[in-house]
Amino acid sequence: MVPAYPPAQRRLKLGFVGGGRGALVGHWHAAGVRLSNRWDIVAGALSSRPDVAMASGKDWLLAEERTYDDFRKMAEVEAAREDGIDAVAICTPNGHHAAAAEAFMEAGIDIICDKPMTATMDDARKLVALHDKSDLFFGVTYTYAFHAMVRQAKAMVAAGKVGKLRQAHIEYVQDWAAGAQEKETKQSGWRRDPSQAGRGSVTGDIGTHAFHMLHYVLDEPISEVSTRFHVCGGAAAMEDTAFMQLKFGSGAPGTLWCTQAAPGNACGLRMRIYGDGGGIEWDQEFPDLLHYTPLNGATQTISRGFGAGMMPEAERMVRLPRGHNEGVPDAWCNLYIELAVAIEARRSGTTLAPNMVDIPTVMDGARGVYFVDAAADSHEADGAWMPSWYDG
Repeated sequence: MVPAYPPAQRRLKLGFVGGGRGALVGHWHAAGVRLSNRWDIVAGALSSRPDVAMASGKDWLLAEERTYDDFRKMAEVEAAREDGIDAVAICTPNGHHAAAAEAFMEAGIDIICDKPMTATMDDARKLVALHDKSDLFFGVTYTYAFHAMVRQAKAMVAAGKVGKLRQAHIEYVQDWAAGAQEKETKQSGWRRDPSQAGRGSVTGDIGTHAFHMLHYVLDEPISEVSTRFHVCGGAAAMEDTAFMQLKFGSGAPGTLWCTQAAPGNACGLRMRIYGDGGGIEWDQEFPDLLHYTPLNGATQTISRGFGAGMMPEAERMVRLPRGHNEGVPDAWCNLYIELAVAIEARRSGTTLAPNMVDIPTVMDGARGVYFVDAAADSHEADGAWMPSWYDG
């Protein structure tokens, strides 16, 4: 019998900072929130522009008095309400994450923060320090780790199915920046602005997803990186492509390639892990399938579902039988279920069973920012190897 998530005692109350009109990521969050059936979205500072904030609040069916255009005011008012929010989801551009997270932590409200956690390492260290002084929950939304078959891969690695790591490779390949753009859009503009994105454009945007997924599945630090940044698409102020060599804590080699300038690629997050006992391969565009090849054995395709090779840690995330596809909204749902379970447990003083939830922490967020800086340092040093693992 697979241990299920604890039943909800109530729907938790969630607020949003950012994510209003024209911001796709807010709608991805909201889809997972609603599918999880563990939250009610009750408040939001969805834009700093009053007219957009109010219009977005109406779109989201928020009460007018709980629609804000200032996140600091929102934190103050919601903390004082008897029915105030339990947690806040921060979905702004990277450069605004730190100030919003600080305001809500000071108000005693649990944090759900988009990745990368901050635009600078100084801000990341500050959030880690603030969190360490509190008993608050701080989760970071590396959502691809919440696909059932990524959890399956992690459990299989932990169970020794691939043996000792020999090499690992990951790529995240898109094409939206491949051609010339007459003007930046709301979605692309801030991603190419160092004051908002930090020191890496594609590296911070999707490279951090790839970085997190490899060390999450392997449960092994990526200790060093050698990087080259390139502009391979339309003219841009920051890189749209990065090639990286990796060294893991065990000494095994790896690679990470991320680009947003590869025509014909929509959302190609692909992972390959090889050890002395076998190999695992997974492709985000075909998320229900995991390919496993034991050394000198036949390749097995494990499909998401109940039983038939599924590990308990992954089977807990399954909602539909095989043949009924699950995808990114289900990964967001899994994330928000585990966030709710963790936050409810913290608030009620309940101890969860081991491995019941596996959510990226504030330290994982800081590691993502440190990795971006390490990649940028390496590029600026002509590809020199740089330390890329942060432990405080």
